[in-house]
Amino acid sequence: MNGDRPYWVAWSQIKRIGSVLMGRLNQQFGSLEAAWTASEAGLLTVEGIGPQLAADILRQRSHLNPDQLYAKHLEANPQFWTLCDPEYPRLLREIHAPPPLLYYRGIPDVAEMEGNAPTIAIVGTRRPSPYGLKWTRRLTHRLSQEGFTIVSGLAAGIDTEAHRTCLSLSGRTVAVVGTGVDVVYPRRNQSLYDEIIETGLVVSEYPAGTPPDRLQFPQRNRIIAGLSRATLVTEAPQKSGALITAYLANEFCRDVYALPGSLDNPNSRGCLGLITRGAQLVMDEDNLIQTLQEMPSLTSPKPRLKPEPTPQKTESVNPSPEPTAPPPVDVPAHLAQVFAAVGPEATAFDIIVEKSATEAAAVSSALLQLELMGLISALPGLRYQRS
Repeated sequence: MNGDRPYWVAWSQIKRIGSVLMGRLNQQFGSLEAAWTASEAGLLTVEGIGPQLAADILRQRSHLNPDQLYAKHLEANPQFWTLCDPEYPRLLREIHAPPPLLYYRGIPDVAEMEGNAPTIAIVGTRRPSPYGLKWTRRLTHRLSQEGFTIVSGLAAGIDTEAHRTCLSLSGRTVAVVGTGVDVVYPRRNQSLYDEIIETGLVVSEYPAGTPPDRLQFPQRNRIIAGLSRATLVTEAPQKSGALITAYLANEFCRDVYALPGSLDNPNSRGCLGLITRGAQLVMDEDNLIQTLQEMPSLTSPKPRLKPEPTPQKTESVNPSPEPTAPPPVDVPAHLAQVFAAVGPEATAFDIIVEKSATEAAAVSSALLQLELMGLISALPGLRYQRS
């Protein structure tokens, strides 16, 4: 056993400590075991840890015994990787804020773990049209025949169709869930889940027993994108979790593909929007396979999609003599804390994490949702500002 594993588990129990800060702690002290005994002054030398967080760490740490915690954790979660384990999926390790712990059930594949297998995410709406289902089946069928591992989210609709089609051909599929790996959601996918773990894999960043929560599903989308060399959106409306996956894939310098649809179908608007911003348009099965074979290296220097256009400000014909306060922005409650941490000027990702007192993975997901809503803009160098 890697001697640092108990400390990865222990640090994961400390609120507001995600993979970014764990990595910095590991680098600063040489191991997370050494970081566990660091003084308050020592913790303050780590970028992103201020006096309040340092005090919180000391308080929470005093109630945890890493070895005892690890033994108890293994009882409920016998199968998981930490970022210090060589088996941890390489493609996922390369993204910003990968999950410190990745739980799994099923059969791991060495080529997938090493990043040498052809993997593609297929995602879309939970309420697909017959057109969306038909083309999801056709494209998944061909990709499975060509030896691609199909990655999706076990959700109703497009995800379910992609998993089922792959399994019908005895193909390899990976389901990334927003619950514990032992919790099936939606419940009607129990038989699909059982089939997947027989030959494929179910993964999650949440420990066993974690029930579904709407905040967890956008976060899991970065894992879907991170495990995949490319992401294909077959049908999605303008405000869709599938678009979050596509934009995250773009941030990770992975290729994004979109299936065009009718202008009369609201479920096609998301895909059409992706295409206008640079996603590769899918014409048919042969076209998709050909473009995937021409896919550039994962070390592409920058994302390929253009950002969503922001509304243009117009000058009033009759300006008021005195400035008035801007109208309040309608921000969903679950995003308000992160939005409040983003200023009118460029704000670094780490500052947003610290100000919002939220884990890095949740911040990353919230920022992307806010960007899709047109409330903030992403800038180079992992910086953000209000639109």
